[in-house]
Amino acid sequence: MITAIDTNVLFDLLIPETPFGELSQRALERAVQAGRLVISDLVYAELAAHFPSGQELDRFLTDTGIEVVPSSPAALVQTGQRWARYRRQRDDTLCCPQCGHTQQVTCGSCGASLRGRHHLLSDFLIGAHACCHADRLMTRDRGYYRTYFPELSLLDPLTESI
Repeated sequence: MITAIDTNVLFDLLIPETPFGELSQRALERAVQAGRLVISDLVYAELAAHFPSGQELDRFLTDTGIEVVPSSPAALVQTGQRWARYRRQRDDTLCCPQCGHTQQVTCGSCGASLRGRHHLLSDFLIGAHACCHADRLMTRDRGYYRTYFPELSLLDPLTESI
């Protein structure tokens, strides 16, 4: 079993006193017992911003049993195609990252539709990488990945459910 890890789960380990640190730690320990842990090159880059050197980041990955697997051309094509579809279909609704429920919210002052954060191309790269290079993705962003990567098996470290 190959488990791809989303950056948010690793930040749970790295940021002191995060509310999800212990749960993410236990979930990663169980996942490594079930097989390999991998991250994409993009997750590596996101993590690198929080380490003083590449050597310290590499030491962290070695200590946690996580391998960096570069994105294949197939993952990159899938990334671009899904992101383009997202951009075409995006509307004025907000989407819950936990359950995927959407709702429209308007400004109480002027009545304009409020938009949530745009998913960046990087979000799609993590999902496509997991589809092409792993059996499942460990993430806390279940709603987003269920919406845009419905075929992807998800493992939530908070509930340990797929």
